Amino acid sequence: MRKIIEPQMRLGAVDISQIKFDLRSRDEIPKLLMGLHYIYCSREVKEEVFKILEGIIPDGTDRNNGRRGMDLWKILVLGTIRLNCNWDYDKLQEIANNHRTLRLMLGHGIVDRHNYALQTLKDNVSLFTPKVLSQINEVVIKAGHNLVGKKKEESLHGRCDSFVLETNVHYPTDINLLFDAVRKVITLIAAMCGAVGITNWRQSSYNIRKIKKLFRTVQNLKRSTSGDEKKKAKRERLIVEAHEAYLELVASFLDRVEKCIVKLREHGLAGEEKLSEVEIYMSHARRQMEQIRRRVVAGEKIPHDEKVFSIFEEHTEWISKGKAGVPQELGLRVCILEDQYGFVLYHHVMQKQTDDRVALLMVDEAKARFPELNSCSFDKGFYSPLNREELQQRLDHVILPKKGKLSLQDKEQESSDAFVQGKRKHSGVESAINALEDHGLDRCPDRGLEGFQRYVGLAVIARNIQILGHKLQQNQIKCQKRIAQLRRRKQDPQQQAA
Repeated sequence: MRKIIEPQMRLGAVDISQIKFDLRSRDEIPKLLMGLHYIYCSREVKEEVFKILEGIIPDGTDRNNGRRGMDLWKILVLGTIRLNCNWDYDKLQEIANNHRTLRLMLGHGIVDRHNYALQTLKDNVSLFTPKVLSQINEVVIKAGHNLVGKKKEESLHGRCDSFVLETNVHYPTDINLLFDAVRKVITLIAAMCGAVGITNWRQSSYNIRKIKKLFRTVQNLKRSTSGDEKKKAKRERLIVEAHEAYLELVASFLDRVEKCIVKLREHGLAGEEKLSEVEIYMSHARRQMEQIRRRVVAGEKIPHDEKVFSIFEEHTEWISKGKAGVPQELGLRVCILEDQYGFVLYHHVMQKQTDDRVALLMVDEAKARFPELNSCSFDKGFYSPLNREELQQRLDHVILPKKGKLSLQDKEQESSDAFVQGKRKHSGVESAINALEDHGLDRCPDRGLEGFQRYVGLAVIARNIQILGHKLQQNQIKCQKRIAQLRRRKQDPQQQAA
């Protein structure tokens, strides 16, 4: 059974519309809660968001019968606050169970001691899909535009740029990726055999330590820097021999695992899904073994396209953007398009794409959601002659600096007042990127490509709701100041006469 929100208030609870916030607080939590409060109290916005939230109800779930699941409103609140504050699930659990204002926003009363289990939070927040998050984000931005007084006919001016969101992986080498793969293979097969009473892998922990010992030996060997060619050749032989011993031991265990899988499958002692998982890690191990042989024994250089940088997060890419002090980043690029009010209109997770490949996509998707977008600025990384030509057909003003030497026509275009002004304002998108990185988008702890995309979508929504709450907070502070000034004037006759 799933409900959007419980209509019957609990004992000691306060109606969400009546929750009061500390306007003097500079922390991010009150700003986000004020943004969520605004969504809840705006009837049209609330109805739209609630209708979209129904899309995360799992298929086959009866909304009115069965065991009670977490309310959809609670999932939205907890999912956005986790990203807004850059928390892990342990911190989210602690705050959800003890933060007074947050619990009021979740519908709990003062005497209500309901606590959230860690796995419950993980399972429910993971119900979000990129499509649902995109739809909610669109509603939030339109609510924000109404709050700041944007008119329907008023145009939007965008700024587009990309950054790297790192995946939660260690620095990859072919030998440590091989160790990761064989460790998972032995751990999984030992668990399956232990569950059905097969004792072949009772020494699995010892086997892993045995492999790790050779892995450390290979890892600690360094090539000789001596000028003596004989010493260099001797060290090279030691390195090759250590790698061959490491590969030989790993191959022996993989052969044992393969025989064990055949036995388990023939007798129906293990599920096909679990066996397939072991075989996936075995394929990773065999690929890494082949690459080690080619690189170390045959002296071959492995092409970049053949390399995998994590066996757990296979979507991870090796990205070198030329930043000072950052030779490489392991993750995926994320492109965002921000408007002049600070709202992120659209975002895109880039897989094996560069900036020039997504310029048209970003504008097309943003205009599909917000047709009033009529100008956008980019940096040189997004430039291509085709991009400039196509963007000029879609937008009234395109600020897209050209790479390389400029022609007289290009110089004249890039020295125009509109181009110069747009180029100066473009750096403001770095502030939005920095804010997203501070609020979760520095490193993604969620697993898999779907988890990565969900993590980005929740971070963007959380940021937009926080901006909405911040603008609301500033408006209320100004309103309080005006009321205080009027009161002082009434109390001071001289000032009133003046």
